[in-house]
Amino acid sequence: MIRRRGGNQVIPRPTQWREGESPSWLASSNQKLRDHAHVLKALASHVVDRNEDSVEMSQEWVNTARVSSVLVAIVETDEGPNVILTRRADHLRNHPGQISFPGGRVEESESVHAAAVREAHEEIGLNPEHVHIIGELDPLTTFVSNSLIIPVVARVDGIPSFVVQETEVARVFLIPLHELAREDTYRNEWWGRPQGDINIHFFELDDETVWGATGRILRQLIDVVTA
Repeated sequence: MIRRRGGNQVIPRPTQWREGESPSWLASSNQKLRDHAHVLKALASHVVDRNEDSVEMSQEWVNTARVSSVLVAIVETDEGPNVILTRRADHLRNHPGQISFPGGRVEESESVHAAAVREAHEEIGLNPEHVHIIGELDPLTTFVSNSLIIPVVARVDGIPSFVVQETEVARVFLIPLHELAREDTYRNEWWGRPQGDINIHFFELDDETVWGATGRILRQLIDVVTA
């Protein structure tokens, strides 16, 4: 199978790795991912897994991790439900040039929901009045940036106009959910590491490659919607 081109992101694949199994939704028609009402209902009904005893959440360093939140914003277009993604500026210290959701650190006395909406407004000019929180996805951690990330899910009224904060964001774009579930787009790998193997998720688009924490969140989103 010929895969989509992907982007120029640098993927630091270790020497020890293997291909992962394909999810069942790669072989389906993905009609659930094209149904805006179903997508919102499924995401709003998701029960967040806060298992502090899991392999990931029980890592010793997580106790000192800084809490961040990202906005998983669902936008309805003629192509169906979309998510908003950004490409981080190349000069940033953490995850330069990678595809991400709008988001950042949660400030003192600020809720994770408020932080996600604020960061989206600051980074891409998303009008807070058009953002309606519907739930969360499961938290995840990133060792490189010492972060505990809370994905906050929201629906957005209409098709937004963006004003990019160029010091942080190189690009902002919409991608239909059903495009992410194409057989030539999604794959996953198991990477070997001393602490145990880790599952890495990739979405290779025509001009970008989504992976890392954003890939993990997108995989969970699709799993929830297609379950």
